[in-house]
Amino acid sequence: MAGSDEADVTEHWFLRRRLLRLTGMGFVALSATSAHVFARELAGTVADVRGEAFAEAQQERRKLENTAAVFLADEVSTAAASRLAIHLGTDTTVRLGELARLTIDRTIENAGGDLTLTSGPLLYDRMPGAGPRPLSIRSSFGLIVVRGTRFFAGPSADVFGVFVQRGRVAVRAAGQEVILGQGEGTNIAHPGDAPTPPSPWQQPRIDAAFESVN
Repeated sequence: MAGSDEADVTEHWFLRRRLLRLTGMGFVALSATSAHVFARELAGTVADVRGEAFAEAQQERRKLENTAAVFLADEVSTAAASRLAIHLGTDTTVRLGELARLTIDRTIENAGGDLTLTSGPLLYDRMPGAGPRPLSIRSSFGLIVVRGTRFFAGPSADVFGVFVQRGRVAVRAAGQEVILGQGEGTNIAHPGDAPTPPSPWQQPRIDAAFESVN
């Protein structure tokens, strides 16, 4: 019986030691993960999600919920029939429609930044009266340069379209540039094509564009 008791004590001691070791490893892993998250630079926060949206960076994928943080270098994406709104700074909102992919390359709060739109529709909305915030949005169709405005960019009428509701936007592609003012839009039929001259969009097309991101 004495030998059995000693064996039980020894086994209990080894189990306790292993449990403490595993618990410590878990704490270290959790601490490392937390440090990794806090080390990344905050770009904005999620204002609204309908359906499903995700953020991916460094082979990590997170499901986005309301008030979730979005970081620099995140590729933000939406699922089918989904919508996502992100606050960048205190006076700018970016809205994405379904099947959109947007990378936040650089952003300086209330000062400017760079985004990459890989797919899907986007609405950039800067509050009226807010100071200039130079921003560049790159896509396979061209470069969009804005300064404090509200505009749409993405699939529209079977082409890639850019429409300005407020402010001014420069669209550059295939070595050419067009400047869009309020109520004007341009089309780029295929990657590598030049943008069409600025022209007013008809109301049904405007409504369809904004509905795709709201």
